[in-house]
Amino acid sequence: MTSPFLSIIIPAHNEENRLPRTLEQVFAFLSIQPYDTEVLIVENGSSDRTLEIAQLFAQQKSNLHILQETQRGKGNAVRRGMLDARGEYRFICDADLSMPIEEITKFIPPALTDFDVAIGSREAPGAVRYNEPPYRHLGGRGINYIIQMLILPGLNDTQCGFKCFRAETAEALFSLQRIMGWSFDIEILYLARRKHLCVKEIPIHWYYGPDSKVNAVRDAIHMVSDIFRIHYNARRGLYGPKSKPEI
Repeated sequence: MTSPFLSIIIPAHNEENRLPRTLEQVFAFLSIQPYDTEVLIVENGSSDRTLEIAQLFAQQKSNLHILQETQRGKGNAVRRGMLDARGEYRFICDADLSMPIEEITKFIPPALTDFDVAIGSREAPGAVRYNEPPYRHLGGRGINYIIQMLILPGLNDTQCGFKCFRAETAEALFSLQRIMGWSFDIEILYLARRKHLCVKEIPIHWYYGPDSKVNAVRDAIHMVSDIFRIHYNARRGLYGPKSKPEI
């Protein structure tokens, strides 16, 4: 079976309200692309009709695949999708679609080449935020400051939910993943840095949604705990030896 050019992985926990509109937009975009694609919805531990809605869409779309994980955790869902995907490029897409789906073209050839990981950035030059309350922006900047100080200097937006990986990169990084919750992005980018991979920040247009599931205080506490856990895992050798930089 020929592998698709692009896989889109959508983690979905209690997304019955947002998922239908997101899937309509995703497939409208994919229908006019010249390459083969697949979409993977990874439902994990929902208590609403997320799984049922996804399965109804899958009856109409042959390239839509539904995966189910009983264990909650966005990182757990993304890991399952990344390792089950078959695409040459594998793109994480938040179910709220706060980034217009057309922006995906910025993350893949021919627009972008010579990268291993491309991360959507609301802070890179050219990025635009819409409708975001000042307190939300300041909270996000505070969280990023902590991330840069403790583990990922130089990356201005590690928590944006839109990221693209080459197939071999996805398989190498997500097979080592240990953090299954909200901070999984930090661990994956830490591993990319550890392997001296090329990580590029892509400026995007991003729309704030009032129904965001992010809780700045709670998530910041969990994130700091996870960062220390990542360093501890590294000292224990759970990520293998460090790669030497290419000369």
